[in-house]
Amino acid sequence: MINLFSPYKLKGMELKNRIIMSPMCQYSVDKKDGIATEWHYLHYVSRAVGGAGMIMIEMTDVEPDGRISDFDLGLWSDEQIPALKRIVDACHDYGAKVGIQIAHAGRKAEDVLVPVAPSAIPFNENSKMPRALTTSEVKNMVEKFRKAVQRAVKAGVDTIEIHGAHGYLIHQFHSPLTNKRDDEYGKDLTRFGREVIKAAKAEMPEDMPLMMRISAKEYVEGGYGIKESIAFAKEYQKTGIDIFDISSGGEGPITAWGRPGTHAAYQVPLAKEMRLALGVPVIAVGRLEDPILANAVIGNEEADLVAIGRGMLKNPYWALEAEIKLKKESTAPRQYTTGF
Repeated sequence: MINLFSPYKLKGMELKNRIIMSPMCQYSVDKKDGIATEWHYLHYVSRAVGGAGMIMIEMTDVEPDGRISDFDLGLWSDEQIPALKRIVDACHDYGAKVGIQIAHAGRKAEDVLVPVAPSAIPFNENSKMPRALTTSEVKNMVEKFRKAVQRAVKAGVDTIEIHGAHGYLIHQFHSPLTNKRDDEYGKDLTRFGREVIKAAKAEMPEDMPLMMRISAKEYVEGGYGIKESIAFAKEYQKTGIDIFDISSGGEGPITAWGRPGTHAAYQVPLAKEMRLALGVPVIAVGRLEDPILANAVIGNEEADLVAIGRGMLKNPYWALEAEIKLKKESTAPRQYTTGF
């Protein structure tokens, strides 16, 4: 039977185990230039030393105005490549593969004077009013995603994750709550996402897998549910997505009746349903920091990989400790064997 520490192969990428460090924004760029800092290097490489099969670098934006804050990572300039490559190379040295999450915050960009979005609808009553992108600007945005992916490939990553979840720009396009356009990108809600996928694939090696994070359910009145997300995910799958990272939420305002659960594994049923409906590999995420629980998700074939977020924020060696708890052979670095 497969378990948390079974190897996994997807196209040309081979992982030593099923554990992904979930992408988590650090808001730690020093000079507002989008370039990774020493903090990012220590943060990511320590988790590679700590045994994760894959390190997913946080939401990295395709233009300065596409960041949640001015302190987010970016890939809109070639000057941002070397610092990321240093991180990728070091993670490889310690046996971890590396992915990077390419994104644009859209109307959820907090520090820009006027955010952009599919339609001029603010996130909530406290948010800035976004400006609706023109049709030509949308096409130019696809090109910005393409160039960011091109730079990520130059940095040496093993996979790309397109961020289509959590209320950011791609999510805003495929959600009927936020896309009220009357052009080609409003008549077909998946068009923008599909064009981004095609652009990404054009810059990636043929054997490199393409991932996409989606919110499988919107916790808001009038929002889409799993039936609708399966339908749009099928379109993304046909366009070239190899594996889906299944999250939820991100649009709002979130009503009390629809607030997501905070119990362990509350999003796993969404991942399982998506996996069965699409016949495609999926990543489960959301309060899976108990190794026994994470192992059960893999063993029960509810998901192919698990992404650990909070658990790895507080413990860089989460994967090594999980080996001990699950009575697996330790792969701790020889310098740490006494401790494990």
